[in-house]
Amino acid sequence: MRPVVLDEDNHCLALNKPSGMPTQGDESGSESLVDWAREDLRVRYQKPGNVFVGLVHRLDRPVSGVVVLGKTSKGASRLSAQFRDGTVEKVYWAIVEGSPKEDAGTWTDRLIKDEAKNVVRVGAGGKEAVLAFRVLERWKGQSWLEVRPISGRSHQIRVQLASRRLPIVGDLKYGASGRLSASDGGHRIALHARSLRFKHPTTSAATLVVAPVPSDWPGPSS
Repeated sequence: MRPVVLDEDNHCLALNKPSGMPTQGDESGSESLVDWAREDLRVRYQKPGNVFVGLVHRLDRPVSGVVVLGKTSKGASRLSAQFRDGTVEKVYWAIVEGSPKEDAGTWTDRLIKDEAKNVVRVGAGGKEAVLAFRVLERWKGQSWLEVRPISGRSHQIRVQLASRRLPIVGDLKYGASGRLSASDGGHRIALHARSLRFKHPTTSAATLVVAPVPSDWPGPSS
């Protein structure tokens, strides 16, 4: 499965990242979303030499969904500032094992990251993480949630759900009962970055980008 262009202008490029593709290069040597975008722009616009692509936020490798990139240094720096300041509205869909007691609410935890093991846990003394949620649908043994991270901590959604015995389907790292395969045979989890709402970096116009769920998404597609 390849990335899909969702929106594009002179300063921004929004892509639907497939699960299994790293957002940026890592030790695996796999093609990253940034690598793909750079080559795609070079070919489509017949650009000689290096093509600028500015990374302003990330999705975990097994997560699918919308990622916005800067096509100019001005666009990248202004988008980065919005993510850093927490003014970007991020909406995710998750399929979890189990079901929350409430239909909606907000959870606040403190998260500690083990950099060596690349895992995060809830614990005193960590950084505050705030997550709003609402239940979209319940089934036997699973639930479909809309989640909105108010803060931007590493693995935040995955950890805050797992700490409440609501692990994301397929998320073996955080306690899921079984593996979930991506369309390419790799590993994915049932977490999808559904939309981003931000101010355009040069016009300040309100911008909403919505990412359709991919074919390997295990839940509803409405």
